[in-house]
Amino acid sequence: MEIEKLLDVGIRAGRMLLESGAEVYRVEETMIRICTGLACTDEVDSYVTSTGIMLSIGYNGQVFSKISRIKNRNVNLHCVARINALSRNIQIQDYSLEEVEQQLNKIEKEPKYSVWMTTLFGGIGAAGFALFFDGGMLEIVISFAIGILIRLLVSLLSMMKMNDFINNVIASMLLAILSIFFKKVFLVIDVNVVVISGIMLLIPGLAFTNAIRDTIAGDYLSGVSRVMETLVCACAIALGVMVVFSVV
Repeated sequence: MEIEKLLDVGIRAGRMLLESGAEVYRVEETMIRICTGLACTDEVDSYVTSTGIMLSIGYNGQVFSKISRIKNRNVNLHCVARINALSRNIQIQDYSLEEVEQQLNKIEKEPKYSVWMTTLFGGIGAAGFALFFDGGMLEIVISFAIGILIRLLVSLLSMMKMNDFINNVIASMLLAILSIFFKKVFLVIDVNVVVISGIMLLIPGLAFTNAIRDTIAGDYLSGVSRVMETLVCACAIALGVMVVFSVV
């Protein structure tokens, strides 16, 4: 058994999970399942935070360890479900390291939602929130248009690998500018409904949910770090909107 290769596979699976929005306890459990299912190890232990992964394997009286830094995070729950299912299958079926690597390659290469698909549903989501907040037909249509533009901007900024704080500030500034513009064009719209509907697209709901779950599960460090992440995002959104409304 190539322990270093096993470490690489375990770390890779954990990294894919964490980058796809998985909870800390799920990442730790999945890596342990994969390593124990593929080799008769003396001991497997993992430690995961929102920005890093550590995995150690005891084998023949020696301990092998590896660390991986996590820099990019998004939402891909399909990837989380596939890797989680793979780790459980490894426990009950005979898999080789090569087969697991092939499965991970297949999962990693699976097509994700296109930019145009996420853009369309960004507009639909904003329109839905406008309806939820008792907006009229005009507010719903305007929120749909703004939601599309916001999603396009967020996708563009993500491709440019810009900081999340800057991304949220720029996106919220565009949201406020467009809302004020449409208010001047259509005097009868409720600008508050339009702004709130657009803001809902920027709020990191999954990160906040995972923060609560990690805290309840006893992973206080990851829970606090995720809470801080959501607070920073909220501050960035508030800053962008405040700057525009203060100037205009």
